[in-house]
Amino acid sequence: MQTGTIEEVAEFAEFGIQAFTTTRAAGTFGLSGTDPVGEVMGRWTALLTEIGARGICVAPQVHGDTVLAHANPWDGFLRTRPADGHATQERGLALAVTIADCAPVFLAHPSGAVAIVHSGWRGTEARIIHQAIRVLGRAGLAPDELRAHIGPAICGRCYEVSADVRARLTGEASNRPGNVDIRSLIAEQAAEAGIGRVSVSPSCTRCDNESFFSHRAGDAGRQIAVIVAKQ
Repeated sequence: MQTGTIEEVAEFAEFGIQAFTTTRAAGTFGLSGTDPVGEVMGRWTALLTEIGARGICVAPQVHGDTVLAHANPWDGFLRTRPADGHATQERGLALAVTIADCAPVFLAHPSGAVAIVHSGWRGTEARIIHQAIRVLGRAGLAPDELRAHIGPAICGRCYEVSADVRARLTGEASNRPGNVDIRSLIAEQAAEAGIGRVSVSPSCTRCDNESFFSHRAGDAGRQIAVIVAKQ
């Protein structure tokens, strides 16, 4: 990928795992935006070639806690049933989620098993990261063997929510709107689940709107977060 078109997760490289989030410079990858579908699909195809993956998948996202496990390799672009996360033990299969303020959460295991989830406030309330850990756990992978990285998302200074959402996320009574740091909550959930190493991107999609698409800033574009274990 060209310089400036991705923010890479360096922490996974020693496992032979590539993980990154695209930036505004790479163009939108959203399939329901205003860009012509042919142009958007061209970006997906080019990205698949650039990362050298056999296949890449993405799902219509519904702000839930469904994480799909992929055991059978495929070639090319795969759009699955609605879900907000993916996991696989297969090297060469890239997993992707689309984002524009919600947090992408990457999970990696030294064996090459990987997972990725899209965690907005609803996904965070539902603890979707715990669901991804459970899916990987069915393959015998212990949480303390995993590493987690939380990618570019809206920061706590920029993310104001209603009193109801604030109370639901923090567990504390609230009678007025306020700010919530989604990534801090996800990091706490990861630690509670037993993940020992959690890193967090310094980038805010709203503060750094020149570099990232932000729904709160009125952008229709979407970046994608991608993870793949190299073959």
